[in-house]
Amino acid sequence: MVKSRRVQVLLILVVLSFLLIHFLPCNNTTHMEEKPSPVHILILSSWRSGSSFTGQIFSQHPSVFYLMEPAWHVWVKMYQNSAKVLHMAVRDLVRSVFLCDMSVFDAYMSSQKKKSDLFQWETSRALCSPPACDSFSRSDIITAGNCKTICGKYPFSKVEEACKTYSHVAIKEVRFFDLKVLYPLLTDPSLNLKIIHLVRDPRAVFRSRENAMADLKRDSNIVLGSQKTKGEMGPYNAMQIICKSHVEIYKTGSRAIPSFLKDRYLLVRYEDIVRDPLARAAQMYRFAELRFTPELQKWVHNITHGKGHGAQAFDIGSRDALRVSQAWRKTLPFQKIEKVQNVCKDAMDLLGYRLVQSEEEQKNMSLDLLFAQNSS
Repeated sequence: MVKSRRVQVLLILVVLSFLLIHFLPCNNTTHMEEKPSPVHILILSSWRSGSSFTGQIFSQHPSVFYLMEPAWHVWVKMYQNSAKVLHMAVRDLVRSVFLCDMSVFDAYMSSQKKKSDLFQWETSRALCSPPACDSFSRSDIITAGNCKTICGKYPFSKVEEACKTYSHVAIKEVRFFDLKVLYPLLTDPSLNLKIIHLVRDPRAVFRSRENAMADLKRDSNIVLGSQKTKGEMGPYNAMQIICKSHVEIYKTGSRAIPSFLKDRYLLVRYEDIVRDPLARAAQMYRFAELRFTPELQKWVHNITHGKGHGAQAFDIGSRDALRVSQAWRKTLPFQKIEKVQNVCKDAMDLLGYRLVQSEEEQKNMSLDLLFAQNSS
């Protein structure tokens, strides 16, 4: 009888062990696989290149936590340095934001900081909806004006709390001039980084920079370093550095060498976005592993087919985007066009922008003829 009971106990233990080994770990694994690794998106561009609008394409997506130019805080705090010297500090801040570690801002902001102290925080739909703000739904399309009025009172801790609830983290940044600086992020196992390299016709960029010269003075001084922006050639020298950086970034990214760049770099021209907004938005969403919902399709169409002129810096309201993108052709004197083309010739050739040879050609050239034959 005793022996029989021992056999029964052993059989029960064997069955329990089998259940524990084969079923509980399986359930845990299934549970873990339900939450995929976050996707990190860096919109890499330069000032006045349509990057604020492109950033909004991501910001308005309900799966995306977005910040606009967080490295602004680095450049404000350490403005005495050159862009090259600041690269590492900017990269470290961007990495921390991708990982939702907002303590990195402690080095650049006061200890009494609020959410509203973050540069252009109101352009982030994620900071205008729960848990960062309870006044809107996470699925709403939210304007910066409405957000700024209603959502500014929340504590800075809500930024990190909100970030951790999203499947995608996107950052728009204009303060990188070398793709190699980002190699440590591309090889970091804790990141799943994809880079969208946004470029714009240098003549349009120059014209827009002229209209925002006062707003860009500090940034231009950092870009130029010891050259500063004094003298007639100051703005053209800044354009030369910016254009050269686009050439080097494109060459490095498009060749996908080293191998970790493969399928993680996408070049997008702003002119192509405004010519066919839905197709280009869909392309960027596919690259970023995001779904292009009907609500977002409607928003992208409406915001690019309005009547606004987009005159204000960081203005991302509804506008006639195609017409605004070509305003330089009617407002920029040909003498200035020649100078920009001279300092940015390599970038224009490589990125598919056709040179304007005369004042007459400037007036009569159609939109399609502004792009080189080998343009994408």
